[in-house]
Amino acid sequence: MLDLLYLLIVIAALPWVAWRRLAGKRPVAAPWRRFTGNVPPLPERHGSCRIWLHGVSVGEVALLSSLAGAIRSQAAAEGRRVECVVSSSTTTGLEVARARFPPELVFPCPLDFSWAVRRVLRRVCPDLLVLGELELWPQLLSLTAARGTPIAVVNARMSERSFRGYSRVAWLARRMLGRLRVVIARSTEDADRFRTLGARHVIVAGSMKYDGARGDRASAAVQQLATLAGITADDLVFLAGSTQSPEEALAVETFRELSVSHPALRLILVPRHAERSDEIASLLAASGLAWQRRSHLEADGPDPAARVLLVDVTGELAAWWGTADVAFVGGSLDGKRGGQNMLEPSAYGAAVCFGPHTRNFQSEVASLLAADAARIVHDQRELTAFVGWALREPVQRKAMGRRAAEAIAAGRGATAVTVGNLLSQLPATCGPESHRLPRPHTTRYP
Repeated sequence: MLDLLYLLIVIAALPWVAWRRLAGKRPVAAPWRRFTGNVPPLPERHGSCRIWLHGVSVGEVALLSSLAGAIRSQAAAEGRRVECVVSSSTTTGLEVARARFPPELVFPCPLDFSWAVRRVLRRVCPDLLVLGELELWPQLLSLTAARGTPIAVVNARMSERSFRGYSRVAWLARRMLGRLRVVIARSTEDADRFRTLGARHVIVAGSMKYDGARGDRASAAVQQLATLAGITADDLVFLAGSTQSPEEALAVETFRELSVSHPALRLILVPRHAERSDEIASLLAASGLAWQRRSHLEADGPDPAARVLLVDVTGELAAWWGTADVAFVGGSLDGKRGGQNMLEPSAYGAAVCFGPHTRNFQSEVASLLAADAARIVHDQRELTAFVGWALREPVQRKAMGRRAAEAIAAGRGATAVTVGNLLSQLPATCGPESHRLPRPHTTRYP
């Protein structure tokens, strides 16, 4: 029944899929491979345990990249061999995965058709499936559990909106969550929602995003980008990152108003989706401001007259935050998206602001606001006021940045807890032969 329902949805969506490709929008990731489950063969395992990590898009994949490194380190310290393979559901997620993992270990996640999931499970043959944050599909969960393969959700979050949605189909939620071996939640609130809906083994570890926030302005990645863009010690950088329309327009207007009295000010725009770059380029061309594209810097070099930079490539935002004195974190003004990761600019000690709609980061926002380490802005007027204050009050701006960096440092540690719990789920003997028969149901939960 689910296969039939999914098939009807796919047929209805085909015109939209074709339109996105023809219109130059972000295409649907590997639709045929995901429909058939015909992922490329993975390398031979040679006796190692294999963990399948899955993240929907850029943020989740970046988080899982850090987790994979910690898993390998801890496993090696215990004398164990563990290999991590990774899947994603979006083009941008797959791009980041191929940049951070060996490309032969990266594949598109199957759509939730039974034949596609079965084929991928046969080819990947994981000893553990790890899902990032909240990515639950009925057939992926049921077919994986039927093989006796444990399933974990890491950095698990469930917003109030998601909780209400799952509560409307509580029978289905309970069935899906009952198949999970462990849920490692970001906060007590998230954990309580998972338990209420039927998760049986829930651990509160904190947010792994704290551990993934780098915070080293002297790192090679940050310094390389600063040099490439011609950013000097005298410049004051206002960076608007992970932005959605119309947030770029608001940032441009803020820059226009303040650059007259602050000639050292520079604006860097990093949209959430790089395929919107042409749209933003048209906005910048109409503004009359001198600007450059990031993708042209290697060939053309930085233009001293261009005080605005449009980052039109994927996967660099984490390092660009390290160039910022003042940061606006997008996806947070219109209430449609729930905010983006504000921990990265905070870790670098930037003066950070974001809109009021940050349901995806409720506990993180609460900790930053409690430390007086961030500000909420509701519109362009408040954004301009905050950036103007930060430029006029460098001592207070830097003090806010220090408080932010301290708040991030205090929140670290969730990755170590998560790794310990994941490694405990691996079987004593790994390999394809360990999946010939399902494990008994009675051993599903510790």
